[in-house]
Amino acid sequence: MMENKLDGNAAAGNLEEIFPFEMTLAQATCAGCGAHDVIGAAGAYMHGMGTIIRCNRCDAALIRVAHIRGHYLLDMRGVSVLQMKEG
Repeated sequence: MMENKLDGNAAAGNLEEIFPFEMTLAQATCAGCGAHDVIGAAGAYMHGMGTIIRCNRCDAALIRVAHIRGHYLLDMRGVSVLQMKEG
């Protein structure tokens, strides 16, 4: 288990640089265990290499974000469904 666990809201700044909507309010379904909750309620681990957002139930990596030399690298293999409300 990684230390320095924050809630997903801590990753809001990184996510708003990539997504044109409030990502912490989006509902994510974990590809590992099927749990679903808003990204803001998931666990977030932020360090120099990037940000990892993990499922609170099974600890699988939902989203990985790295910012390297002016490019964002985004891995969302851990999210089977992402739901956003209109407006």
